[in-house]
Amino acid sequence: MYPYYYHYRQNEKLINDLTTAINGEYTATQCYARLAQMAPNAVQRDRINEILNDEKKHLQQFSQIYTSLTGRQPQLQMTEECAVNYLAGLEASLNDEQKTVDFYHEIADGATDQAIMRVFRRAAFDEQNHAVWFLYFLVKEK
Repeated sequence: MYPYYYHYRQNEKLINDLTTAINGEYTATQCYARLAQMAPNAVQRDRINEILNDEKKHLQQFSQIYTSLTGRQPQLQMTEECAVNYLAGLEASLNDEQKTVDFYHEIADGATDQAIMRVFRRAAFDEQNHAVWFLYFLVKEK
């Protein structure tokens, strides 16, 4: 009925979703840095640091998209507390990564811009890979 209104609502949803994604990635970078320090060995620490680097890349990409859409830098906020021990951190990370996969697919499916769609599909793939690693470490440590 009103194409401009539809476009505005769609853009507003994308910006809100981007804000959620950015803050989730920021929280992940903070918590995974702590989790890597708690890792019981170098193999797990190195893999968690690789995951941390992916999360930093996602944060940068999402922030660039946000800035290009709004003309402003995002205000980074922690969305949850980091776990205080390694096992709890692995479990929280696994659950968060799994939820994030679905969320990123939803953003990609709703995106009208092909570049944004690709960024979120790739991020969803990365998050699924991270979940597998966290599950592996969790099973190994239990």
